[in-house]
Amino acid sequence: MQASTILQRRWIRISPIVTVLVCVTAAAVGLLAGYLIRKSIAEARISSAEEQASRILEEAQKQAESKKRESLVEAKEEVHKMRTEFERESRERRVELQRSERRIVQKEESLDRKSDQLEKKESALEKREREIDKAQAEAESFYRLQKQELERIAGLTAEQARAQLLHEAEAEVRHDMALMIKEQESQAKEEADRRAREIITQAIQRCAADHVAEATVSVVALPNDEMKGRIIGREGRNIRALETLTGVDLIIDDTPEAVILSGFDPVRREIARVALERLIQDGRIHPARIEEMVDRAKKEVEAVIREEGERAVFETGIHGIHPELIKVLGRLRFRTSYGQNVLKHSIEVAHLASAMALELGADVSLAKRGGLLHDIGKAIDHEVEGPHVTIGAEIARRYRESAAVVNCIASHHGDVEAKTVEAALVQAADAVSAARPGARRETLETYIKRLEKLEEIADSFDGVDKAYAIQAGREIRIMVKPDKVDDVVSVKLARDMVKRIEQELEYPGQIKVTVIRETRAVDYAK
Repeated sequence: MQASTILQRRWIRISPIVTVLVCVTAAAVGLLAGYLIRKSIAEARISSAEEQASRILEEAQKQAESKKRESLVEAKEEVHKMRTEFERESRERRVELQRSERRIVQKEESLDRKSDQLEKKESALEKREREIDKAQAEAESFYRLQKQELERIAGLTAEQARAQLLHEAEAEVRHDMALMIKEQESQAKEEADRRAREIITQAIQRCAADHVAEATVSVVALPNDEMKGRIIGREGRNIRALETLTGVDLIIDDTPEAVILSGFDPVRREIARVALERLIQDGRIHPARIEEMVDRAKKEVEAVIREEGERAVFETGIHGIHPELIKVLGRLRFRTSYGQNVLKHSIEVAHLASAMALELGADVSLAKRGGLLHDIGKAIDHEVEGPHVTIGAEIARRYRESAAVVNCIASHHGDVEAKTVEAALVQAADAVSAARPGARRETLETYIKRLEKLEEIADSFDGVDKAYAIQAGREIRIMVKPDKVDDVVSVKLARDMVKRIEQELEYPGQIKVTVIRETRAVDYAK
């Protein structure tokens, strides 16, 4: 019993080991069997792959041999083709060379024939030259004998006779040339004068502008004379406030129901006029109310200035002018020159210049633009030092006007040379507008003084016999002494007199200076 129990216990202890050994053995046998099976399968695949590879190699060798045979055939065909082409080209070249050789032989034969002909002609020419030399020698001998005989008969040498003939021919040619030049000059002058009169007449007819003379004073009507005292105010405080704020002098005199505003600045004078009329309508006149009305008047006048500038641009049909330049242009509405309104004058010059440019085929828009802006400097010439021409040119440059327009402005009084036809037309249109009857006015005293000064300047030059101011002072004719002033000096005298007049006189438009020199030769036949 105990023994069986012990055996059972030992078996229980040994049975796991046996189980493990059995499992290990079975696994080893399974692995070995799997290895053998895989080995046999791999060997079978290898043998199959080797057989397939051998078949592929055999097929490749067959294809390679086939390709090789085909390549050899193609190469032989190509070689045969190239050999055939080479032989054909060789034959053609041989034929062409043979033709060239025949042409060369023909040319050589032709050259040989021409060479023979040239040799014959050279021999004939040499013979002819010898004959010509002989005839020339005989002619020279005969010419010398004839020349000696002519010199003996005329009593003059050949050089003397030639000089005399040349002198007579030169004098005759010069006389004919002078007559021709004089005739051409007179015809050209007549044609130019006629054409100029036609162009200016047509331009004036197209631009029929009204002229109203304006002065440097404005008159404000009063409802009654009692208003004068209210304008003056207590101890003159109202009138002082108005004059201080506007910069204009108020003249209150015995003129019934009127106050005179005096001032050289037309814009300030207009502001004072508007403010005073508003004060009269309002009835409340005291320093505070005056200041308020002056401020309103300034705004109103600025609006009027802008509107006048825009109206002028619209009326002339000009585009692209800077807005600030339009405002400066509008200020000319309140500017006068010898009583002529400068804005109306500028518009008229623009129309005149454009009409003349149209007749002459020049740039119409440039002439019109230069004519409208030519007096732009007068808008601020009382604020900036310098002539209005220089001021206007500087304003135009500042607002990006073209160089041609600047030249029109700078040259319209002749201070700068006119570089374009349009600048010359603006200068002419300005003179026409200023010289038209009624365009400008001046007092009788100023007119007489200018005439006297004009004649005085002319008489001050040496060699002047008499001087006459004619055409209302727009022309002066000077008679000179012919024994002291010749033709050349008379031209210089006219130029010097023009410079003197420009320096010492102030005048509207332009003054023509004519120097007359006359020499009379009198003799009597007995």
